[in-house]
Amino acid sequence: MTGGSPLPGRGVDGDFAVWAPHRDRVRLRLGTAADPEPRVVDMERGADGWWRTRVDGAGPGTAYAYLLDEDPLPLPDPRSRHQPDGVHAPGRVYDHAAFAWTDAAWTGRPLEGAVVYEMHVGTFTPGGTLESALERLDHLVDLGVTHVEVMPVNAFDGTHGWGYDGVLWYAVHEPYGGPDALKGFVDACHGRGLAVLLDVVHNHLGPSGAYLPRFGPYFSGENAWGPSLNLDGPDSDPVRRLVLDNALEWLREYHLDGLRLDAVHALRDDRAVPVLEELSAEVETLAAGLGRPLSLVAESDRNDPRTVLPREGGGTGMTAQWSDDLHHALHVALTGETHGYYADFAGPGVLPAVLTRVFRHAGTYSSFRRRTHGRPVDTARVPGSRFLGYLSTHDQIGNRARGDRMGEHVSPGLLVCGAALLLCSPYTPMVFMGEEWAATTPWPFFASFTDPDLVEGVRNGRRREFAALGWDTAEIPDPMDPATRDAAVLDWSQPGREPHAPVLEAYRALIALRRAEPELSDPRLDRFAVAASEDGRRLVLVRGSLRVVCNLSGEPAPMELDAAPREVLLASGAPETDGTRVRVPGECFAVLRV
Repeated sequence: MTGGSPLPGRGVDGDFAVWAPHRDRVRLRLGTAADPEPRVVDMERGADGWWRTRVDGAGPGTAYAYLLDEDPLPLPDPRSRHQPDGVHAPGRVYDHAAFAWTDAAWTGRPLEGAVVYEMHVGTFTPGGTLESALERLDHLVDLGVTHVEVMPVNAFDGTHGWGYDGVLWYAVHEPYGGPDALKGFVDACHGRGLAVLLDVVHNHLGPSGAYLPRFGPYFSGENAWGPSLNLDGPDSDPVRRLVLDNALEWLREYHLDGLRLDAVHALRDDRAVPVLEELSAEVETLAAGLGRPLSLVAESDRNDPRTVLPREGGGTGMTAQWSDDLHHALHVALTGETHGYYADFAGPGVLPAVLTRVFRHAGTYSSFRRRTHGRPVDTARVPGSRFLGYLSTHDQIGNRARGDRMGEHVSPGLLVCGAALLLCSPYTPMVFMGEEWAATTPWPFFASFTDPDLVEGVRNGRRREFAALGWDTAEIPDPMDPATRDAAVLDWSQPGREPHAPVLEAYRALIALRRAEPELSDPRLDRFAVAASEDGRRLVLVRGSLRVVCNLSGEPAPMELDAAPREVLLASGAPETDGTRVRVPGECFAVLRV
């Protein structure tokens, strides 16, 4: 299936349409839920399962919802663009054309050569809104990042949450500011030279306000989070269009520069042309029409390089994918943690191997999966820029019982060494907000559902989950307590004081050096090599004429290079050179030209 019919009416010109193929009657209800005399209009069913009507006088700002069969409960439009009263209430007609953009000169930024910054709107600033986030954009510019990856902002129940429990995929969460606020944020980012990626979730719905299945056969089967999207069964063409149209609308109407696609391995799709490949083709077409690059970044648990291979090469055509194996190898080397899935990443040779080959599991046995997993990356053909590397992410912090960050467990020196390994590697580096100054604010799971039964279910389920893993339940923050979210808000006083300020300065210097020295951002994996000591605590990254030397041990240690250093470009300690030998202080790095 390629292309598709024009987007169905959402009231801008008085035209309304909704897909409900198995309903006998659908009515449009105009007015808010509190309106004592709402206007109700019968809709006409088409042969394609779409119900349509035209209402004179309706337009931007009109409140509307749908009544299915004889059910008196008005339901929001599955494609609603604006939900000012929450996910259970009628939506409002929203006109994308009404926003006054100022980014006409923006020509976009490709993902190749990027430094990405992952940001959660609700905890980035105390205000927790897209407007308040504007106050800190200059920090991102000074840091040197090129792309801001915003965690999901589609509408979910409650005020605060991670965003992965969204139920209305086209609407911007109102507590963040709604659709105009997102446009204002993107516009301001473009004005400062920052590209914006948006994290979107199409693999499941949240538990509250999930009315989508009442309209039609949107789901079939199960995945880890509940019902699985019906991408290949009967009546699945309109389901696929819901996903494709949603992605295209984010990119086109919000001027976004790309999307991060959550857990694509949970998109079960047995068609000859999978939905990811179809999405890649349609986004490529849109990019050509807009005249600027658009990126698709997949989160995939498959360790399959075909995710990032071009369509003509048998891949899905994703621009890049997250690589958790890189994170796990760095995390174990820096923290020494080896519980759970980290056990597979223990050993002195793991980090050098993963740095050069991307995946630890590449057709090899995975102990926590209890099976072989993955496929090797052809490092002669696939560049490292197609894989995002990171020391931390919302997942890797937030799925710990306390939401504790790496900076709580390692010294600033080791954290900076990890940053050097990441920012001087061939991969596309990503920084999770606050990591750049070793923030001590935790980032645990939190939500604010309104249903009392759901609140208790989430609260108790979280405790059971971590108790089974051996955590003391007294240490587990209550995810439904507003104080849990409040504690996760970044403390912006930290970057200006010890011990955080030197870490921030090191991140800035490393990013600036990566930009100044093209060899540090060279994505060719077949030109990249890593030498390591027998214990794996001393590493040398070979980057053309540059050598990145990292000493992860606590004591000064000599390292032998393949050539004598001529210049020290950047160092976190005072390296001593003697011919081809360089001595680096403990928990320090140096970037040398040979």
